[in-house]
Amino acid sequence: MRNPRAFAAPLAVGAPSPPLEIPVTPARMIHFFDPSNEKMAGKLPELAAQCDILLGNLEDAVPVDRKEAAREGLVRLGREVDFGDAALWTRVNALESPWVLDDLMRLVGELGDRLEVIMVPKVEGAWDIHYVDRLLAQLEARHDLTKPIFVHAILETALGVTNLEEIAAASPRMQGMSFGPADLAASRRMKTTRVGGGHPGYRVIEDPDPHDGDAPRRSAQQDLWHYSIGRMVDACAATGILPFYGPFGDIADVPGCEAQFRSAFLMGCVGAWTLHPRQIEVARRVFSPDPEEVRFAKKVIEAIPDGRGVHMIEGKMQDDATWKQAKVIVDLAKQVAASDADFAAKTGL
Repeated sequence: MRNPRAFAAPLAVGAPSPPLEIPVTPARMIHFFDPSNEKMAGKLPELAAQCDILLGNLEDAVPVDRKEAAREGLVRLGREVDFGDAALWTRVNALESPWVLDDLMRLVGELGDRLEVIMVPKVEGAWDIHYVDRLLAQLEARHDLTKPIFVHAILETALGVTNLEEIAAASPRMQGMSFGPADLAASRRMKTTRVGGGHPGYRVIEDPDPHDGDAPRRSAQQDLWHYSIGRMVDACAATGILPFYGPFGDIADVPGCEAQFRSAFLMGCVGAWTLHPRQIEVARRVFSPDPEEVRFAKKVIEAIPDGRGVHMIEGKMQDDATWKQAKVIVDLAKQVAASDADFAAKTGL
């Protein structure tokens, strides 16, 4: 175990000191794009105006024969495109792949800290983060970077979920975690081919009518991912990093996407992946607090600015715990309003 007093020391001579705070800015959507796709790349300036984060994907969905083209495309786009207020991230190839070392060396060497976050797929333990942490420090030192690059872990194997608390605390570079339901389902041998969302076979059913055993029984579909997302949110909150829901693969099912995103938001996730432009608006709306809730939360804070005592506001009991809940809503609303004029107008912030 690393000495706690050395936790924030650089891991390479000449590297910048690791961050002690994670920047908290609106991160409602991580929008994926294929840097080897010229048509998609041409839309980046338009997408940058809509998105909090744009992520150049080098891993899954990029065929083997386009891996190098995707890497070089990201280098070119990172240099040439004005991303405005949108953050530029990448998802590199898996650590066991033959491409990841070149991904890291090439991108850090050419883009430096213009690349804010490197997303690492299929993280299974703290050891994976330690490897990337040390390598990034060496590359930062080699290229005279003064600002450290953050690391984001994807939880998409059973072992990764088992070790998620240790992963969250593995490095001061850790920016956050994303939940990867498709690979996780395969790792767990779950019987679903869906990418996120529910499944009609995963249900509860009410007890039979004691007076009529043949009467219809109400049934409701359940959330396959609730427990694991809850663990991820707790681990992130405990270590001061940010939790994200991952992909929702049925692009045509906008209501299903919204329902999955909203559940993740209510549980504590700050954003989700978007795979198609139509999901961007869904994430923008869902991961922004409801203006009516913002209004009520502001009223609570104004009525009890020190958060003490028990108060009745609009017929609801408010105390220290609910004041803290209200502050979470208002703080998030202020962050969103700072970069979203429409939201600022709706909330009066």
